[in-house]
Amino acid sequence: MNATNKPKLATEADRTIGSRIAALRTAQGLSQTALGDAIGVSFQQVQKYEKGRNRIGAGRLQTIANMLHVPIETFFAGQPRSGEDETAAATFFEDPKVKELVMAFTSISDETTRASVLLSVKTAATLRQDRTGDHGSLDRRVSSARISA
Repeated sequence: MNATNKPKLATEADRTIGSRIAALRTAQGLSQTALGDAIGVSFQQVQKYEKGRNRIGAGRLQTIANMLHVPIETFFAGQPRSGEDETAAATFFEDPKVKELVMAFTSISDETTRASVLLSVKTAATLRQDRTGDHGSLDRRVSSARISA
């Protein structure tokens, strides 16, 4: 077998993407079977994707992102660039509270309510940052969060 016919091995990036798929899938209450049916593969194939044993093609990854109602960039956020520490690949998706938050948020069907929840979370994050920093910019950041929500 020459170099052009060698199978491509899964990488750390494949494992990170797979773990994010698993976290988002479980946060939304989907089984591996349901996700597999929706994207046209078996639940065993979904298992291989989630464990990073099999690579996911670009088209299939887009289908998974659509099924999970997230932008495709979600799977790549925080990926280490070449030369960066591999531990940077650890993500917030591993936090059970994040899974809980995503599950609760995705269960809200009303867009106005979703916007209000997002604004509340952004405001809470802004207030937390202000406890340790510049209190003078609080009004500007809250106003900015209201405009962008």
